Amino acid sequence: MPAAAAATAFPVGVKVDYQLGGAYDPPNGVGLVVRDSTAEPEPGLYNVCYVNGFQTQPQDRELWLQQRRDLVLTDGRGRPVVDPGWPDELILDTSKADKRARIAAIIGETVRVCAESGFDAVEFDNLDSYTRSNGRLSLENNLAMATELVAIAHRHDLLAGQKNTTELGARGRDQAGFDFAVAEECVRWDECSAYTSVYGQRVFDVEYTDDLPGGVEQVCRTADRPAATLIRDRDLVPVGEPGYFYRHC
Repeated sequence: MPAAAAATAFPVGVKVDYQLGGAYDPPNGVGLVVRDSTAEPEPGLYNVCYVNGFQTQPQDRELWLQQRRDLVLTDGRGRPVVDPGWPDELILDTSKADKRARIAAIIGETVRVCAESGFDAVEFDNLDSYTRSNGRLSLENNLAMATELVAIAHRHDLLAGQKNTTELGARGRDQAGFDFAVAEECVRWDECSAYTSVYGQRVFDVEYTDDLPGGVEQVCRTADRPAATLIRDRDLVPVGEPGYFYRHC
């Protein structure tokens, strides 16, 4: 799908819900929902499929270590490098073209499932994994990986979302081919304009209740936040579970 066509297809001016902790009936008025690739899309809404493009999913850790270990980034002593914030996720080794091609083929199967399930778009998480690699990966490595993943999404007629990583500037759109952006805590870190200056209204932001700058109302009063800004509990638990929180500005 050409980037221009993809841009016109992405819905703007709609409320968003972020449901990675489990699917549930979206609140009234929601027009776009993000769910894990293992979930089903919500009928009648615009659905974005979550795909971990640069790290392994926790349940797949042993599979990667036993069958694809050479695609897992290792330190100087040969030990797998993990995400310190999510230590059950292994960082994938995007440092070489042949490894990127093999990773893309594997992740591409998940993208195919998203398309066959009826999702409209994908977001590729952990694009910023190079920042947790102790210098073993670079922004250029992950940009090259992203370019391959976006091409796969477009071949399946899915839009592709850039997740975080303001360091890309316009290169995420112009070089990798991303169609929209998913920002986490851009109000908290005062970086929303880095996304909206590139993607315009094709941005949504998720803020979290455990680290709000001044509370919910102040977040919603922030002048340069994306129009589609929502506040959720950090664990993104389904409605009805302890800790659930949802508010759309």
